[in-house]
Amino acid sequence: MGTVFSFDIRDRPTAALHRALARAVRHLHAVDALFSTYRHDSAISRLDRGDVTLADCPREVHEVLSLCGQATHVSEGWFSILAGGVLDPSGLVKGWATETASRILHDAGARHTCVNGGGDLQLRVGTPPARPWRVGIAHPLGPGELVTVVTAAHDLAIATSGTAERGCHVLDPHRGTPAVGLASVTVVGPWLTMTDAYATAAFARGPDARPWLEGLEGYEALAVMPDGRTWRTSGFSRYELSPGAAAE
Repeated sequence: MGTVFSFDIRDRPTAALHRALARAVRHLHAVDALFSTYRHDSAISRLDRGDVTLADCPREVHEVLSLCGQATHVSEGWFSILAGGVLDPSGLVKGWATETASRILHDAGARHTCVNGGGDLQLRVGTPPARPWRVGIAHPLGPGELVTVVTAAHDLAIATSGTAERGCHVLDPHRGTPAVGLASVTVVGPWLTMTDAYATAAFARGPDARPWLEGLEGYEALAVMPDGRTWRTSGFSRYELSPGAAAE
C-alpha cells in the first residue's frame, strides 16, 4: 500500500498472540495484493483496466467497495474512489486493513494494542488500570512539531489526512485538482475504516468541512489551515492531553 505498518502490543506475550500477529501480517500482505494501485496484477488494478468484472473479484473487494459507497453517501460525494479517473479505494482500504488487523489481535486475546497503518491508528486500551495511549499529532507546517497530543482512554481510531508526508496527494473529486484548502485534518472516531475515509473526505472538502464534521455522531476533528491557524469541532478538546487555543 505504499506505506509502513507497525504493531505495538502491550499484553503479556503468548503463543496465541504470536500466531495472531503472524495472521495479521499475512492479512496486510493479502490486502496489498488485492488493492494496491502500485501493483499491475492487483485485483483493483485489473478491475480498473477492465481485465475482470466485479463478479470475478474476491469478497474483500465487494466489501471494500460497499464501504466506499457508504462513505461517499455520508460525505455527500467528497469521498470518492474515482477522483482523477482511476479506481482507487486507498482512502478507505488502509484504515479497513488496519482495523481488521487490530481485530485479529483482539480476537486472540490482545486488549492493549496499537496498530499503525501509515500514521493512522487503531488503538485498544483494555480495562482499567491499563494506561491510556498518548498520540502526538504532527504539525503539517512545522517539521518536528506537534499540533496537539491525543489521549485515548478507551478504544479509539485516529486518522490524519494532509500534506506533511506526501504533499498534495488528495484530489477534490468535483474538480479533479489537488485539495489545498487545509494543511491537515485529524479525525477521531470509534473504528478506523470510516474514520480514515472521513478524514480524506474532510481534507478534500477543505474549510467547509467543519459543519459536516460537527454533524457526524461519534466523530471529532482538528484541522490546520494553510496559514497555521487551527479549528476544532466542539468535542475534540476532550481527547487532548493539553488542549490548545479555543476553536476559531
